[in-house]
Amino acid sequence: MHTIDYIIFVIYMVAMLGVGLYFFKKNKTAEDFYVSGRSMSSWHIGLSVVATDVGGGFSIGLGGLGFTMGISGSWMLFTGLLGAWLSAVYLIPKVSHLGHKYKFFTFPQIFGHFYDGRVALLAGIISAIGYIGFTSSQVLAGAKLASATVDGLSIQTALIVMGTIAVVYTTIGGLKAVIYTDTIQWLILIGGLVFIGIPIAYHAVGGYDVIKATLAPEYLSITNVTWYQILNWSITIIPIWFVGMTLYQRIYASKGEKEAKKAWLIAGVFEWPIMAFMGVILGMLAKVAATNGMFEGITDASSMDSEMGLPILLATILPVGLMGLMLSSYFSAILSTADSCLMAASGNIVTDILSKFSKKELTHKKELQLSQIVTLLIGVFAILLASKMQNVLELMLYSYAFMVSGLFIPVIGALFWKKSHPIAAFWSMLFGGGTTILLIITENKLPLGIELPEHLDANLYGISISLLLFVTISIYHNNKKERQNGIQNN
Repeated sequence: MHTIDYIIFVIYMVAMLGVGLYFFKKNKTAEDFYVSGRSMSSWHIGLSVVATDVGGGFSIGLGGLGFTMGISGSWMLFTGLLGAWLSAVYLIPKVSHLGHKYKFFTFPQIFGHFYDGRVALLAGIISAIGYIGFTSSQVLAGAKLASATVDGLSIQTALIVMGTIAVVYTTIGGLKAVIYTDTIQWLILIGGLVFIGIPIAYHAVGGYDVIKATLAPEYLSITNVTWYQILNWSITIIPIWFVGMTLYQRIYASKGEKEAKKAWLIAGVFEWPIMAFMGVILGMLAKVAATNGMFEGITDASSMDSEMGLPILLATILPVGLMGLMLSSYFSAILSTADSCLMAASGNIVTDILSKFSKKELTHKKELQLSQIVTLLIGVFAILLASKMQNVLELMLYSYAFMVSGLFIPVIGALFWKKSHPIAAFWSMLFGGGTTILLIITENKLPLGIELPEHLDANLYGISISLLLFVTISIYHNNKKERQNGIQNN
């Protein structure tokens, strides 16, 4: 990278810290810190939602899908569109009303309202573990991208720099700083892809004729995907729109139900088709470049890491100045997810765990200070975790799977089934999530030599077990209660 690129990148990072410092002076209570005073507009919320959801993992991951399967990789984010719109229609009308009425800060508080404190505590622990892990994975992803792009920069140094910036502006600025920086970061990413990345990459590889001559015909087909791949994406992605702590915080932060629903509709459209096709197209262009020998030191495109194709492409083709802008774009995607996950984990620990064991009520000032201290400590721990565990991304997939397969059925039951029972929610969380983790570890193999179809995602089985337990135990306890009431009446 040239000195000009470094200057552009540094200016961007300083600007992010400036946003955090600005809102630090405006936060007066924990409500300001965690839910932005419940006053955010639909466009800010919508862009923040999509920036968080299509963060570093999806941005780099979409490029990898384009590299390996072409345009059909865009179907992955079509499930994001479905998740956003389904939750806008069915979830937000219930959650927005409850959040504003009872002044909720977190997702597990829904469990406390419909079930009991024990279920809410377990949900808080599961959610906190998952989001601490997500924070680590995003910071590590940013560090790897930086070290691969900047000459002489080690992963450990990049980890400290990236992590410190994300943790500091999130700690001092709270959710409002996160939402405003997300808006800025998303606009930078979209602008970078539309006006810099795609046009220059398209010209650099030689245009459509070269693309068509280099890639197999299925790369340019929208149907190059199996039904079970779409099912796996659906099982993995759609439920997160109903259990994601980062999303509940933004529902609570919206001015009302109308603004929240509009924000979710905006987020869905930005996910698919806009971001979906931009990501896979860049991945396809990276495959063309790699196949035609444009990458120094790489002679066989099939042997390289598909997700590294896009960063290497950008580093290869972008001139001085534009490299700094594009690098800032991708760091925007990574930071926009890391800051939101950090806020989610902090909210879980302060509101859903620590408050359960505190006997005295804190003043607004003390609660705000505790929230900032916990956010800082979680951020430091996330950086340390990422620095010590290079396989943290794989572990985070475990946390994600545990959270989705454990929490999805109980929250659907709480909101839409009057016979839902607290004991059913508790055990379906543990066994639903535990089943998914077990199958991931054993690669869909069970005791006694039983093997489940490998092409189906473990989350499908975990959610199925969770559903079976939840319905069975709820019916049992409702029937037991009816029998007891019948005996008392007689």
